[in-house]
Formats: sequence, C-alpha cells, structure tokens
Amino acid sequence: MKILVPVKRVIDYNVKARVKADQTGVDLANVKMSMNPFDEIAVEEAVRLHEKGIATEVVAVSIGVAQAQDQIRTALAMGADRGLLIQTDQDLEPLAVAKLLKAVVEAEGPALVLMGKQAIDGDNNAVGQMLAALLDWPQATFASKVEISGEHAVVTREVDGGLQTIEVSLPAVVTVDLRLNEPRYASLPNIMKAKKKPIEIKPAADYGLDLAPRLTVVKVVEPPKRGGGIKVETAADLVTKLKTEAGVL
Repeated sequence: MKILVPVKRVIDYNVKARVKADQTGVDLANVKMSMNPFDEIAVEEAVRLHEKGIATEVVAVSIGVAQAQDQIRTALAMGADRGLLIQTDQDLEPLAVAKLLKAVVEAEGPALVLMGKQAIDGDNNAVGQMLAALLDWPQATFASKVEISGEHAVVTREVDGGLQTIEVSLPAVVTVDLRLNEPRYASLPNIMKAKKKPIEIKPAADYGLDLAPRLTVVKVVEPPKRGGGIKVETAADLVTKLKTEAGVL
C-alpha cells in the first residue's frame, strides 16, 4: 500500500508573524520556516504504518517555492521514501492545491492520502475535504487514531461531542489531528541518508490546471493588543462593568 503525505512550508510555530508595512500580507523575509505541525504528525503516522509492514512506500509531496525541498527532506529524514515538489511561486488557494494533489494522486495511485487537518498559516481546514470531493473518495477528518484493516481504515475522530469512530473503505483521504501521535526527531544518520533520497521537481504549470485565485486579499492587519485587566470590589461592580463597558451582557 502506497501512502501519499502532503507537507506544507509554513512559518515556524515558534516565530511571531509580522504583517507587511503595506498590509498586503505576512512578512516572510528572514523568517524561519518549517513543516506544518499537522503535516509532521501525518508523516509520522505514515512512517509508523510503513514500519509495521502495512505500507510499502511513503511519498511526501509539497506544493510551493523551491525552498520547500527543505520540508520534503525533513519528511525523508523521518522515514519517507521519496519526495515530489510541485514548484510554484504563486500563493495558491485551497481549491488550487486540491486540484494539484488530485493530479498527483491520479499519477501515483496511493491507497491512502494522509495529511494534516489544516495549515497553521491560512488555517483554512479545507484542502483535505476538497481533495476527497474531487477524487470522489471517502474521507475521515480530525483523526486521533488510525487503524488499517485490509481494504478499510478505522478512524477515531475528534468531534465537538467527544470521539467518533468510523470505518472508511480504501482508497481514502484522512486528515490528522494533534493527538494522533508525537512526531519523532530525525537523527543525524537519517538526515544524512535523506540527502540521497530522490526528490522529483515538476512545475505546477505542467499539470495544465486552472490555478487562478478566487479571492482577493483586501488587507492584513495584526490583532488588537490586549489591554490590562482591572480589579473590582464586588460581583455587582463586575456585572455593571460587563454591561456598560465591555458590552458582553
């Protein structure tokens, strides 16, 4: 069974994002980039399935700038077998990403697409669902546990009311949540081995898809700074301030 794992290059989660002076977007100059944390969990789960003998090959695919090869190399150091970079300098919307991934799936023929539930930059939580719809495949989102049994996957999902366990037939798209696993640190020997693993690079234009944006960013602004708190003497004073000043009651 082949597993395809999309990985995205994002600002490192430890870095505080800065907005450009002209408010056209987030400033990426001289900023540390890393693999999207949810995608890292998906890579770890795919590698674990490989180690159990369930998966025969793990392919990491990224869509973005040439530097996204760094994130693919990280996936290879974690245990993925090979990588694919669909190179583009365009900031693609979820639908365009899903279209490209559909083309990759049709070319690679995986039995499972294992991916993060969302990226921490756009926070859209849309690509996995769109990809499943375009492929007409079953989908299981927000997975906190994945078990493969023959031609089916049993997935425990995190939902508002608790946990939900469903069974989907393969091939399928599964998006993972934070509590699925804890990703491993790539050891130095594996990092060195990853340098010899193949990464295929294809221009996004080669797929002949309509990747035009459907949305226009009007402006990007930082959230308002949080003000200091105040102390009140009684509960009645608190209720009054919540009504008159905060306007939440």
